[in-house]
Amino acid sequence: MSLALASGCATGGSGPCVSNCAAITVAATGAGEPTSSAGLNLPLSITATISHAAQSAVTWSITGTSCTGSGSSNPCGYFTATGGTTATYMGPAAVPTDPSVNIVATSQADSGLSGTLVLTVVPDTTYVAPNNLVTNSLYVGLGLTQQFASTVTPDWSPQTQTWTCLAAGAPCASFTPAPGQAGPGVATYTPVLSEECGNGCVQISSVGTIDTGGCGAGQGSATCTAASVTVVNSRVNGTYAFQFSGFDNSSKPVSVAGTFTASANPDGTATVTGGVEDVLTASGPNTGVTITGGQFTPSSTDPNNSNNAGTLTLTNGAGVYPVQYQIVLDGPGDIQMIESDSPYAGKGQGIAEATSTKKFNQANATYAFGFTGVDSSGNRIGYAGLLPMVPGTNGGTITGGLIDVNDNGHSSNAICTSAPCNVAGSYAADGSISGLWHLTLTSPHAMAFDFFVANGNATSNNPLNLYAISTDSNPAVLGTLTLQDAKTTYNNAGLSGTSVSVLAGANDNVALVLGSPDGNSSGSGVTGACPGSGTGGVQGQFDQNNAGAITAVGLFPSSAQSPSPYTYVATNNNTGRYIFCMLGNPSATPSPILPIPFVVYASGANRGYVLDQSSASVMTGAMYAQNAPKVTQGDFTSTTTIGTFAVATNSNSVASVSPVTMNLLLTSPGNSKFNVNGTQNPGGHAVTGAYTAQGQGYGTITLTAPAAAPYVIYGLTETQFFMIEEKSGAASPVFYLAQ
Repeated sequence: MSLALASGCATGGSGPCVSNCAAITVAATGAGEPTSSAGLNLPLSITATISHAAQSAVTWSITGTSCTGSGSSNPCGYFTATGGTTATYMGPAAVPTDPSVNIVATSQADSGLSGTLVLTVVPDTTYVAPNNLVTNSLYVGLGLTQQFASTVTPDWSPQTQTWTCLAAGAPCASFTPAPGQAGPGVATYTPVLSEECGNGCVQISSVGTIDTGGCGAGQGSATCTAASVTVVNSRVNGTYAFQFSGFDNSSKPVSVAGTFTASANPDGTATVTGGVEDVLTASGPNTGVTITGGQFTPSSTDPNNSNNAGTLTLTNGAGVYPVQYQIVLDGPGDIQMIESDSPYAGKGQGIAEATSTKKFNQANATYAFGFTGVDSSGNRIGYAGLLPMVPGTNGGTITGGLIDVNDNGHSSNAICTSAPCNVAGSYAADGSISGLWHLTLTSPHAMAFDFFVANGNATSNNPLNLYAISTDSNPAVLGTLTLQDAKTTYNNAGLSGTSVSVLAGANDNVALVLGSPDGNSSGSGVTGACPGSGTGGVQGQFDQNNAGAITAVGLFPSSAQSPSPYTYVATNNNTGRYIFCMLGNPSATPSPILPIPFVVYASGANRGYVLDQSSASVMTGAMYAQNAPKVTQGDFTSTTTIGTFAVATNSNSVASVSPVTMNLLLTSPGNSKFNVNGTQNPGGHAVTGAYTAQGQGYGTITLTAPAAAPYVIYGLTETQFFMIEEKSGAASPVFYLAQ
């Protein structure tokens, strides 16, 4: 979908014009939306606007390298109506050899005055989601129903499509709509036993009513994005590491980290065969809690996507909670979970991922980490830092690490008196539980943790993660360690891309920040608590919901902010520690609110863990590298943000806000409209609304049910987003959306 407005102008008269020149501007719209693209056999409304010259009718013409003949025989398209300063242009039946077409308007009162609009003729293109090009692996549970959505571009194309589903080359047994039957841009697939034919052997595609040659026909495979599906007994199967944080029914913090193993059953369920977890409550740590059993049961009632929802129980010792979770799964099978115990009725959220235990401790490696929790007085505390790990026999040593700590607004505290503090210690594998490791730090303070090996490997785009939890009487914290990319140089230039930072602080203070550092080490920034001169600059935007107080900054720095207070700088000999100036409010009156300093420990280019250094909100979170969609040449568009999304509360700092999960189906009926439908749990409430996505990944979702609520979304990819509510007076957690 192109929102570019192309135009051209020329001047008349005998000499060059300097100001207020006569000009004709030509513009096109498709279904009311500005465009510089022309679709096959699709009409466009063309308008000529005359400036600084006598108003008159214009003469319309079509020119270009491939343009010959007249009327419908012209391979560049033709006019179906002209009159005055408007015309209706019809795209050709096929893309011409040179797809560039010039629409020229010439003044009938002055033949020397004309304007040109350059259109690019594009083929009728379909995009099916979810698809394995985005998720890398798309799994559908045997006997469960997966919904697919498809759009046809240009957006004003007819959205009626013909779907195809093939399993190892044979028609799928249960697929709607039926093969060869034209229908809307939504289809459902329920695999049967005979379709367990191997990795990605089920191919699902659609084709619009204009390009009738089939998926990939006519204009080549670029005109169709299909889905490759792998059928499995159950989407929950194998060994997982998980972590959970929330509150008990007395609003006291609870944190859990552990591992469990599930075995798939032929009916789509899974049986939990064992595991272990560590639990942190107001009473202190409870380590080595045995998980003796449990069950995954997919939803059979969710009309939007039963394949992405269900319940998970983890049976453990008497009086240990949480026990039951409401879960949603994304395409690769990652589990987002919220507590659904009753009558215990605690509140919290977490994640479970398949383990990669054999990938850990294979070579010297540095891990960036971020932990959040409470100190002995119940105040919020955050850690961020680096742990260099040197393998040994069944464990290893840690030397040369760094840590920053914010304890209730104090960067100098009992853990670290002068940030950053040096870190040293050791780690060892548990003697009996695979995937469980014990971490002991001797400096800057004696501390003990357990950690569980989660998902990932040694690649830069899929780094290994470890889920950690404290096991001593020090501050109770939970967090993640992520393998640092050793190929990145961690100077200012090392963070020159675009990232999304997801932040949460005390008393339900949440924010999403889109930032693009300039890679400059010689910029001029403000002095004071944030970096001074000799730093790089950051441009971007952010949205913040501080317990219902909304701050939305569409662009920072503002034109009045010179020098810019939004700066960053690499510290500590380019080891991966940075100081960023973020948030603030350049539009505040009577004077702007300056950004506050955050420390960022990078795990790779434009990603890492974030900790505010000085505020009592103790905002913690993660920075994620934004990867622009390849399918749209680097622009986020609503067209590619379609399909089924698993949505869950990602972070929540107060017990008064209840976590939820959602299955959302994002579709387009055409004419650049984009709809949201789905189900929200607990309660099974219907969700309806609309959404948009803009070029840099920022967008909106406005829900009309189960209650009217406006949300902003920030995209990492076209199928991964974070979301917060922006309704004045309404507190909001951070939500994570994944296809």
